[in-house]
Amino acid sequence: MKGISYSRYGGPEELAYGDVRDPRVGPDSVLVKVRAAGVNPVDWKCREGHMDRMLEPVFPVVPGWDVSGVVVQPGVSVTEFGVGDEVIGYVREDFLSRGTFAEYVAAPVRTLARKPRNLTWEAAAGLPLVGLTAYQVLSKVLQVKRDETVLVHAAAGGVGSLAVQLGRHLGARVIGTASAHNHDFVRGLGGEPVEYADGSLFDRVRELAPEGVDAVLDTIGGEALKVSANLLAPEGRLVSIADPDVFDYGGRYYFVRPDALDLLRLSELAEEGVVSVHVSETLPLERAADAHRLSQEGRTRGKIVVTVDWDAEEGVAPAGLWQGAE
Repeated sequence: MKGISYSRYGGPEELAYGDVRDPRVGPDSVLVKVRAAGVNPVDWKCREGHMDRMLEPVFPVVPGWDVSGVVVQPGVSVTEFGVGDEVIGYVREDFLSRGTFAEYVAAPVRTLARKPRNLTWEAAAGLPLVGLTAYQVLSKVLQVKRDETVLVHAAAGGVGSLAVQLGRHLGARVIGTASAHNHDFVRGLGGEPVEYADGSLFDRVRELAPEGVDAVLDTIGGEALKVSANLLAPEGRLVSIADPDVFDYGGRYYFVRPDALDLLRLSELAEEGVVSVHVSETLPLERAADAHRLSQEGRTRGKIVVTVDWDAEEGVAPAGLWQGAE
């Protein structure tokens, strides 16, 4: 099959489009014909080797963890999905090798949920990682409650934009940091935007929340993390998904995990109109390197997505892939 791969750590130029190894479908997995794959900052961090201490690479690596597509072959133990089911997934394993930037991916059922019926393939592919991150941090780690005040950093980005929507759904007041040109976007999500680039973040947030904030979701790290710690109310909680130094401030570092039930809940919330995914850029799979470059610029509003062309026989796996044959 065709896909994107890299054979060593490095820059976007290491990403090559061409033939990659066919996926094998294990007993608890399904073969998904990929329609779209979301691009996340962790993808290029993996490619550059920043995640090497956590995730062992098996080169060549097919990048990507987010996917939307159609099931074309269930594993022999699978009862949750059948041929033709439309699914989304956060298809992460504990090593780097078999990603979603390809025509097909063998996805464990623990990583999948049904696709929201009201989302495009592109928007659906942008939901899993950022949605699960925001959902798990706000509801399970920070345990945000009604009428609390939550500070979300990079509120116009992938995780931030979902966190604003989910925070509002939980009944919280959400203050979101964003560049000035993204303030209207953040307001449209239900958040109260504040500028963070001019060094006055502390004062701006204090003006809105004089008693401090009850919870912080940090997606930036560094100085933003330090300021966030100083903005907490006496019983405030702090979680970072970007900077392990959060432990120095009494907070918690969190790395999102695949969870089929959480992902199904996100799918339901999307269908209820509670959350939406803003796709800012859509590129063909062949231009995955350009997608990585855009992501690394750090100015994306919402999500970047790569798409895979389908042939005439949509939803049918080639004979060489059927039942995970080599």
